[in-house]
Amino acid sequence: MAGVDRVTVPEVRPVAAVPARRGLVVFLSVLAGFVLTVVWSAEFVDKVIGENTTSALLGHEAKGSPISGALAGMAFAFASGLGGTFTACNIAALGAAAPVMGQRSSFGSRLRGTVRPLLWLALGAAAVSAAYGVVVALAGTRMPQYSTATQTAGLSPRGVQAMIVFGVIGLVLVYLGLAALGLVPDPLRNSPNARMVMMGALVGGFLIGRPYGLYRQLFRDVADEGNVLYGAGAFVLQSLGNIAVFALVFVLLTMAGGRRLAGWLAARPGRASLVTGALLIAAGVFTVLYWDVRLLARRDLIWYPVAPWA
Repeated sequence: MAGVDRVTVPEVRPVAAVPARRGLVVFLSVLAGFVLTVVWSAEFVDKVIGENTTSALLGHEAKGSPISGALAGMAFAFASGLGGTFTACNIAALGAAAPVMGQRSSFGSRLRGTVRPLLWLALGAAAVSAAYGVVVALAGTRMPQYSTATQTAGLSPRGVQAMIVFGVIGLVLVYLGLAALGLVPDPLRNSPNARMVMMGALVGGFLIGRPYGLYRQLFRDVADEGNVLYGAGAFVLQSLGNIAVFALVFVLLTMAGGRRLAGWLAARPGRASLVTGALLIAAGVFTVLYWDVRLLARRDLIWYPVAPWA
C-alpha cells in the first residue's frame, strides 16, 4: 500500500537444542574419565600395541633401531603414528565430528559431510605438527625430550613438559565439552570447521608432550639432522598416522550405518550435543588426571588408585 513503510523482519537463527539432565551427564563423564585413568595400562598401549604395530609395519624391530635417511624417517614417522593411535584425545576429536552425520539424509551428503570435518581435523594436526617439527630441527638437542637420562626419583624435565602440555590439552577438552552442553560460552558455536581445526591442533599437541619411546626416537633423529623440512614432514606424517585409523573407521561407519546413526542423533533435540559433550569431558578429565595426577603417583610423590594390571 502506498505511503506505508515496509517492515523488515530480521532473520532469526535457530538455537541449538540444550541437552536434558546436563548435571548428570557431566557427573557420569567425569566418573568415566576417572575410571579410565585407574584401569589404563600404558605398558599395554605403548608397548604391546604401539611398538608391536610399528615393528610389524616397518618389518623390523622399531625400538632402538637407527633411522637411516629421510625416507626411512618418514616411514618410521607414519608407522609410529599408527602404532600410537589408541589415545583418548583421538577418540574425542573424531567424536566431535559425529553430530555432522545427523544433519544429512542422503548417503552422498553424509559421506561428504563426514570427510570434510576430518580434513579440517587433519589440517589442524598438520599445522601444529609442522611448526613443532621446525622447532625441533632448530633447537631439539637443547629440549627436554632429547634427554635419554633414566628417571630414578622425582620429576624429570620430560615429565614436567608432559604435565604442562597435557594439562592444557585436558582443560581445553573439558571446556569444549561443557560448551557443547551449553554450560559455558562456546566461541566456536557457529564455526564447526574452526572447532575441528582446534581438535586437530590438540592431537598435534600430543607430539609436544608425550614422552612415548618411539615418539622421542623420531624426535632425536630430527634434532640430530637439523633439517627443518625433514622435521616438519616427519612430524606431520606422525600426527596423520595418529588419526588415520579412527578416521577410516569413522568413514566406514558412515557408509555402513550412517543413516541409522543420523536418525538416532536427530530423534531427540540435544542428543548430538550430549554425545559430543560427554566424550570431550571424559577425555579431558582422563587427560588431566592421568598426566597431572597419576604421573605424580608413578613417581611415588602421591597416592592414586591404580588397577593391578595397570
